[in-house]
Amino acid sequence: MLTHFDRHGPSRLRLISALALLWTIWFVAIPAAAQTRAAVDSAGRTVQIPARVSRVLAAGPPASVLLYTLAPEMMIGWVQEPSPEEKAYLAAPYRDMPAHGRLTGRGNTANIESVIALKPDLIVDVGSTDATYVSLADRVQQQTGIPYVLIDGRLARTAETYRTFGAIVGRQERAEELARYAEATLRDMRQRVEAVPTDRRLGVYYGRGARGLETGLSGSINLEVLDAVGARNVAAAAGKGGLTTVSLEQILAWNPDVILALEPQFYRDVAHNPLWSGIKAVRDRRIYRAPSLPYGWFDSPPGGNRLIGLRWLVAVLYPDTGANDLRQATRGFYRQFYHVQLTDALLDGLLRDAVSPPP
Repeated sequence: MLTHFDRHGPSRLRLISALALLWTIWFVAIPAAAQTRAAVDSAGRTVQIPARVSRVLAAGPPASVLLYTLAPEMMIGWVQEPSPEEKAYLAAPYRDMPAHGRLTGRGNTANIESVIALKPDLIVDVGSTDATYVSLADRVQQQTGIPYVLIDGRLARTAETYRTFGAIVGRQERAEELARYAEATLRDMRQRVEAVPTDRRLGVYYGRGARGLETGLSGSINLEVLDAVGARNVAAAAGKGGLTTVSLEQILAWNPDVILALEPQFYRDVAHNPLWSGIKAVRDRRIYRAPSLPYGWFDSPPGGNRLIGLRWLVAVLYPDTGANDLRQATRGFYRQFYHVQLTDALLDGLLRDAVSPPP
């Protein structure tokens, strides 16, 4: 005799199979849609990103600084392979990661095919959020299918930069820590500089390149540190814009009180070059070189790395403001942002040319 189950077995099995198939379809399809979320970047773009971000590609050097300082475990690699000198100031788990090239800025080296092959969850660019960069972000996102966010990189917005990106990648607690450091630094340096009488605010020339003839005009993101410490960019007399090449005759006419160098060669040569000898900064031996390991303290690139540059510049321009404990400040910054404990030798290497004129 057939049991109740046996009599209805085939139809019941078919029903169970059908329900299982529907469950499988729901389980795959519904969570797939739920695995993305909307993020709003600094340009006001709404971008659908994975609910959980674990692999991020930096589009350019400022983005690489932001990613390394906030969430190095999410890095796919470096925009440009760090030099041996730079690696000494980077944390061991990350310093030897491969380079993937850059998508934006001068000298792009990454292409769409290589970006897709890396399989990032997200692409991030930091800096300007104007129409040019919005167009680039939209185009790359459309070509690759990879979400691409733009983050404001202005110095005054550094805290907001960390908070915005931290929310996007799910690192809010770490972002808040770095944002508060940025706010405290900007506030502290502003208060110290406000105590300096206006007639004592110095005229500064920032020279890039081996000859020192590349500089930033008024409004250049590369010269934001000068504005933040109340100094006067003498090259603003040449107009408004970004980086440009100027002549020695122009610099002689501007007669800066202080010269800041980026390259070691310019730092060494300018003090002994008779063509520069008529400039007040050279006569007074007020020539300093901005530290640049692993990232520049002044610009190069213009990112969160400039926070320690604010403390350095206030210390060398206005030493009587009390902002001159650079050794302690530098150790703390490198530990908090770059994940490294500086030895005395590494610290000496950073500060040697930064606080005294060339021999």
